[in-house]
Amino acid sequence: MSIVQGGRPRTAESRPYERPPVDVPWAAAGLLVLLLGLALLSLLVGTGTSSAGSAWHFLTGDAAARADAQIRLAVMDVRLPRTLAAVLVGTCLGAAGCLLQAATRNPLAETGLLGVNSGAAFAVVLGLTFFGVRSPGAVLVWALAGGTAASAVVLLFAASGRTAGSPLRLVLAGSALSATFHGCTSYVLLGTRSTFDTYRYWTIGSLAGAGTSDLLPLLPLVAVGLITALGCARPLSALGLGDDAARSLGHHPGRIRLVVAGAVSLLAGCAVAVAGPIAFLGLLAPYAARALTGPRMTAQLVLSAMIAADIMIVADILARVVIRPWETPVSVLLAFVGGPLLVWIARSSRLSTAGAQA
Repeated sequence: MSIVQGGRPRTAESRPYERPPVDVPWAAAGLLVLLLGLALLSLLVGTGTSSAGSAWHFLTGDAAARADAQIRLAVMDVRLPRTLAAVLVGTCLGAAGCLLQAATRNPLAETGLLGVNSGAAFAVVLGLTFFGVRSPGAVLVWALAGGTAASAVVLLFAASGRTAGSPLRLVLAGSALSATFHGCTSYVLLGTRSTFDTYRYWTIGSLAGAGTSDLLPLLPLVAVGLITALGCARPLSALGLGDDAARSLGHHPGRIRLVVAGAVSLLAGCAVAVAGPIAFLGLLAPYAARALTGPRMTAQLVLSAMIAADIMIVADILARVVIRPWETPVSVLLAFVGGPLLVWIARSSRLSTAGAQA
């Protein structure tokens, strides 16, 4: 049954009790300023011998610092690509997690549900073992292709049958395919020690090997994914009222979920290709965005992407300094926060139903 006010249907973005807890434009501006500040800090801090002061002199145009090849290497060839990669990965995972939680009405939904992580891992192992893949750029291509192909298979399964596009069918198909790919990956790794050594480095989830040349080809794909995500915001708001209400408003729930799953696959595939499997970020950022915006889907999507980018840069900065001069994988740091939060959300009856309101 649709909700009508003044003769016009009212979607999830216009319900009277949905006044956001904060002013969304100001929240977005604050997150943007924070992102710029964190990006500057990321350029100043590293695991090497170049100090923050010397990096600052380089950025402000000091002639002596600009002439120092070591400082230039640290800032321009190591820290700048990592900073850009953190923004890209965070934006992708934040937007993808927000879309997936809204489409499935499940606040615990995470991008790994579509088989992106397991598909990318299996493709990387195949490339390393049978095709001699060794360079970071080649690993990135195989990871992106594997993640996208796995999610495409999940979409085909989810789109078939009477319950096509249902959230339960989508999750079940993703879980089944993920388990299959995980088993195949383990089987291939058993007999190839050299492959396991390279794969182990990729699968821990880190930005250490990111390069600008690896990121540029992904930008058009990320742009397509984000534009599609923004286009899905209004239909997802209607879907938050329930499938019957969404149909009465002229939307097709099955089609909406399939388009959303395609956008999620593209965004998550790009993120996994750059940094490897990163858990919990696609869970943390949408929850924080909902706490700030309420159920307004467009605002949720924008703030979730920005929050995830901020969190990713913070995690990458901490990864460089926690056990300096060595480095901690960002996935480990995110797990320290994401694990307890996941338990808290699962135990909270109020939060566990928040996805239905998204």
